[in-house]
Amino acid sequence: MKTFAELGLKREIQQGLVDINYQKATPIQEQAIPFILKNNQDLIALAQTGTGKTAAFGLPILNKLEKNQKTQALILCPTRELCLQISREIKSFTKYLPQVKIATIYGGARMDGQIQELKAGANIVVGTPGRVHDMLRRLYLRLDSIRFLVLDEADEMLDMGFKDDLDEILIKTPKIKQILLFSATMSPVISKIAQKYMNDPQEISVGKKNIGADKVEHEYYLVKPGEKYEALRRILDAKPNIYGILFCRTRHETQEIADKLKEDHYLTAALHGDISQNLRTQIMDQFREQKIQLLVATDVAARGIDVNNLSHVINYSLPDSSEVYLHRSGRTGRAEKSGISLSIFTPRELRKVSALERVVGKKFVLKAVPKGEEICQSQLFNLLKKIKNTKVEEKEIMPFMPLVEEAFKDMSREEVITRFTAMEFNHFLNLYKNKNDLETVNSKQFLSEKKERLKNQSDDNFIDVKLNVGRFDKFDIKALFGFINSQRELKGAEIGRIKIDDTYTIFGIEKNKKEEARRVFKRLTFKGKPFKVEIESKVEKREGKVGIKEKYNRRRAKVRSK
Repeated sequence: MKTFAELGLKREIQQGLVDINYQKATPIQEQAIPFILKNNQDLIALAQTGTGKTAAFGLPILNKLEKNQKTQALILCPTRELCLQISREIKSFTKYLPQVKIATIYGGARMDGQIQELKAGANIVVGTPGRVHDMLRRLYLRLDSIRFLVLDEADEMLDMGFKDDLDEILIKTPKIKQILLFSATMSPVISKIAQKYMNDPQEISVGKKNIGADKVEHEYYLVKPGEKYEALRRILDAKPNIYGILFCRTRHETQEIADKLKEDHYLTAALHGDISQNLRTQIMDQFREQKIQLLVATDVAARGIDVNNLSHVINYSLPDSSEVYLHRSGRTGRAEKSGISLSIFTPRELRKVSALERVVGKKFVLKAVPKGEEICQSQLFNLLKKIKNTKVEEKEIMPFMPLVEEAFKDMSREEVITRFTAMEFNHFLNLYKNKNDLETVNSKQFLSEKKERLKNQSDDNFIDVKLNVGRFDKFDIKALFGFINSQRELKGAEIGRIKIDDTYTIFGIEKNKKEEARRVFKRLTFKGKPFKVEIESKVEKREGKVGIKEKYNRRRAKVRSK
């Protein structure tokens, strides 16, 4: 690794880096900084999150700034958190560059303070696309003197619906400028951005494209569908010092899991699209201070979160895209530290492991759900470690020691230790002593038994549920099971045959779940479309009444005959 002194940066910048203990450049910095210093060509830089991308573009931009009050650099990023983080980091490089002014503009906050920063003459503007576009329309921001445009996590900006804002912003920038695009992966979205916005870009890639961080290990647990939450609890109890993000698929599931974990006394909070900006800020502050141990989040809400010392990422629900899994797992194993990406699979999801292994470039390790004895032992060791490492303020505590000694005078040293340990430890002993351990599922056997069970199941126990969405709505089996498994009332229910037509879907479900299915789907929507639910028992069909499937088959046959 080269030192920053070898990269050609100004003396004032080097001095500032020494003060904040920046010594050796990371691989992306080692390649990107000299290129930007010596060239005006557009650049695509691919590197995993947490590898120092902000310094890779921030330092050479500072080095090339001209001494005037015009806005010369615009840095766009998808979220408020990432915007603030980039701004803080670049400001830390400017200790000996007092003339450099930076404005930070983002949504979800008052505009007046941000307007003042712009009016003061910002050389560098760091912002989210929506708020930057707003400032342009209100004429508080002008981009006609822009020399550098940075798109950080550009694929996520498009995923979050900022395409129109980006288009409007790009129109207001000069034709001659250097566009610097930084991303963790070379996805199809990045290729489209390069084709649309960039001019013959140079590409720098650190490590293999689309390969997960080297210091991240990938583990998975295989459980029955109804045992996911219990498995999660046991995993958390066996890892008492876990500090990470737990990913769910939907807002509803995110809130539900966070609420259940809180009820079970875990230090957790939910982060999703229904959380207000002020509450989000409070949650993130608590999370960074580790007052919250586990953040339960959707992928969209977690974008821009940048915390370097996460021990785990937990995939409670797998994302649809391998790219999203890479983004998730890349949040741990950062800043030269190791981390674990942990997934809880059901047998139906097991087929995804091979595909993810190919994308990540590593084998996923199957783990057994911790047994009660193992959890108790882990908690005991953690308790003993905390006691051993507790700092004792002798001057403050000594006046109270005679009272303590008097209270325990009839007890031996061993008895005191035993009772103190039991007081702290009884919760886990009582929780797991009468519970059966969760066994790792044999996926082939489980799916075979389920198929046989459904085959032999009496029609008397099933109903048909018809929904008003189908292939034309891009509704599929994955979406159906996503809804079923995310609802507490339906989770673990037996599902029968499934038929997805162009405009409707029919699936079988246990008869005793009839009212739950009706109630659940009536309150849900798919891509903004409310569900309409029809339910009819298969028993009625055998008694001579026409069932849902028969009605539709006859109607289609009638149309064909015409």
